[in-house]
Amino acid sequence: MGLDRAGPSVNLVIIMTRLKPLPPDLPASPRSTPTGRMLGACGLCGRPMIAGPSVEDHHLLPRSQGGKQTVPLHRVCHRKIHAELSEKELARGYTTLEALRAHPDIAAFIDWVARKPPEFTAVTFRAKDHVKAGRKYWD
Repeated sequence: MGLDRAGPSVNLVIIMTRLKPLPPDLPASPRSTPTGRMLGACGLCGRPMIAGPSVEDHHLLPRSQGGKQTVPLHRVCHRKIHAELSEKELARGYTTLEALRAHPDIAAFIDWVARKPPEFTAVTFRAKDHVKAGRKYWD
């Protein structure tokens, strides 16, 4: 109700920063340990990881390009990578964590997510897909 009067740009900020709870029945990663156990630091943002549905494995070289090596990342960090970069872009120039951290949009995301708790998750979508399809964010 009050969101409609705030304008489309404010609505976009609210939608993108709203927390989405993790589904309780989401299967854990095969590499994970019992839920609640610390796994170390996220390869992208450096925040501690807690075993469970908030952790996903990222292929440094996409599987479609023959990649097999994975690194555990927070779910929100992993989704941000794939929201910003296509598999071809990842294969061409972002096959290391250092290269990913150097990407300007991902670097800004890392600064933002650094203040969030380890189990934080959020809705992530590709802004460029909405523009290409001619859709407005607030529709």
